[in-house]
Amino acid sequence: MTIDNNDLTDADLAVSDADPSLYNEDLAPLPASRRTWGWFAIFNVWSNDIQSLAGYTLAASLFITAGINGWFVFAAILLSGFIIKVLVDLSGRPSVKYGFPFPVLARASMGVRGAQFPAIIRAVVAIFWYGAQTYFASTAISLAINALLGRPGGAEFLGMDWVSWASYVIASALQVALFLGGIERIAGFLNIAGPAVYLVMIALLVAIWVQVGAELPQAVGTIFSRADVTGWAAFSAFAGVTGTMVAYFAAVVINFGDFARNVRTERAMRFGNLTGLPISLALFTFLSVFITAGAYLLYQGGQGEPLTNPADIVGLVDNVPLTVLAAATFLVATLGINVVANFIPPSYSLSNINPARISFRKAGMITAVAGFIIGALWVAVISNIGLPKFVDTLGAVLAPLYGIIIADYYFVRKQRLNLHDLYSIDPEGAYHFTGGWNRRALVVFGLAAVFSVLAVWLPQLAQLSGFAWLFGAALGGLFHWVAMRKFVVQTSHHDR
Repeated sequence: MTIDNNDLTDADLAVSDADPSLYNEDLAPLPASRRTWGWFAIFNVWSNDIQSLAGYTLAASLFITAGINGWFVFAAILLSGFIIKVLVDLSGRPSVKYGFPFPVLARASMGVRGAQFPAIIRAVVAIFWYGAQTYFASTAISLAINALLGRPGGAEFLGMDWVSWASYVIASALQVALFLGGIERIAGFLNIAGPAVYLVMIALLVAIWVQVGAELPQAVGTIFSRADVTGWAAFSAFAGVTGTMVAYFAAVVINFGDFARNVRTERAMRFGNLTGLPISLALFTFLSVFITAGAYLLYQGGQGEPLTNPADIVGLVDNVPLTVLAAATFLVATLGINVVANFIPPSYSLSNINPARISFRKAGMITAVAGFIIGALWVAVISNIGLPKFVDTLGAVLAPLYGIIIADYYFVRKQRLNLHDLYSIDPEGAYHFTGGWNRRALVVFGLAAVFSVLAVWLPQLAQLSGFAWLFGAALGGLFHWVAMRKFVVQTSHHDR
């Protein structure tokens, strides 16, 4: 049976006598009367998550490098969209029902103090990616400025010239301004940015198709007809594409409740996930492949390896207005994913550490400052020391936590939580465990995390690396259910 948040009234979601170390207005349950998001807002959360320079490059390159028929690549990408939809339907449902963000949900399984552990790990992952994506967003601004000024160049500091630094400061300021406007301004931005990027991509495809003509479908057909591997190797490649795309979205999966808490009904959340994941992903992949194939004929003469980075494609076009328009599109797309995946999550997580002193807004400023430093060092330092491997490792650490939280809510708690005890340090509270920490969950996490991290680092498990997140989540959930199966779940009349 579908459970809408309307099953619980505003009075049901009111928390009395909350401990200040666990409560502030940003972590409190959001009453149903204050929720303004419908399915379109969730659709645009995912559209903006998909529409980035990295997302375009990944989708286009998979068709070229997977070594299997392009239609199978397309099917694998669609399958990943459905997998992520199922995962976020599960992680978003409790937040729609109760109106709290991810760090509060984590208290039920990890303990009211232990929840700080997954929240901090999620914050660290997001802050690193926030800095990196801010730098990539600044390159879109640099592209436009250099096109207008004829590449003025100049002395470099930390690997960037004055245009790059000015662009980086502008990109950082735009994101902070967007964040300070609050969740409604962010939702408004996403509602505009998501459709706008699709319109520009469609316009770019039409412009290329007009110049290329009837050869474009044939070029796309050539990409789709590649089949360098067969048999088990083809199946492995298909699984690898699916796993890669799942890993790409995994960062948002665990904390999807940060967004779902703003949705009026669970049905709206589910429909937004359906349209924003498999359907939007299919459209974006279609556009990416056709634009890549058209640019391959138009600008590369069908020679060499097709370019998969849209910035590189635009760089071949000697047209200043088009370059500026494309740069603006890249900027909007990258700002969208950065706010969705890398700004809001650490803000909630850092606020959870000390709610009485760290508000959501203050946590956002901490994120902005830390991310600014990371992005400023990106070219000269961080990009040369293997950050992706480090972040992949942190992501693998997050995977068992997702499994633990989901198994706890659905199988241990039977979808019934005591809101009062989630904000209480009372030793008799349902989520106090031992000093506020669920030691069973910590042991489970350690066991499952060993496998998911090894899948990233061990060459012998290289074929499983794309599925490290899914395996880690499955093991975390299974082990947690076994560990908590005989645990007496405390209940009271507050449980709903």
